[in-house]
Amino acid sequence: MNGARDFAALVGRTLLAVTYVVSGYGKIAGYAGTSGYMASKGLPMVDVLLPLAILVELGGGLAVIVGWKTRWAALAIIGFTVVATVVFHNFWAAPADQAMLQQIMFMKNLSLIGGLLLLVAFGPGRFAVDRGQD
Repeated sequence: MNGARDFAALVGRTLLAVTYVVSGYGKIAGYAGTSGYMASKGLPMVDVLLPLAILVELGGGLAVIVGWKTRWAALAIIGFTVVATVVFHNFWAAPADQAMLQQIMFMKNLSLIGGLLLLVAFGPGRFAVDRGQD
């Protein structure tokens, strides 16, 4: 039973983190477009915030997948996700034709935060670089 639980933890944290890895890589591939989008949302210091976002998403996501400093990586991703959710998915202020999509994205992010909080609480499981000792 423990082996199945640890395998489920590995698959679960991988599925949870892959969203961030893909998003971080996408920010690199579409750097100029992402920078412009962030600026259009009124974010200051985009030249600092964008590399930081890439580091948290890509670096933190990979750390969660391999199980290295999982709790710390999850906390960093949670902080990033809270800010991104409020800034980019504020459905309450979105135009009517975008409100439902933004509400779905907002709720999806709440679910991701919930999964990340489980990693903070219970760690990565046995199949991890840190083997649950972070």
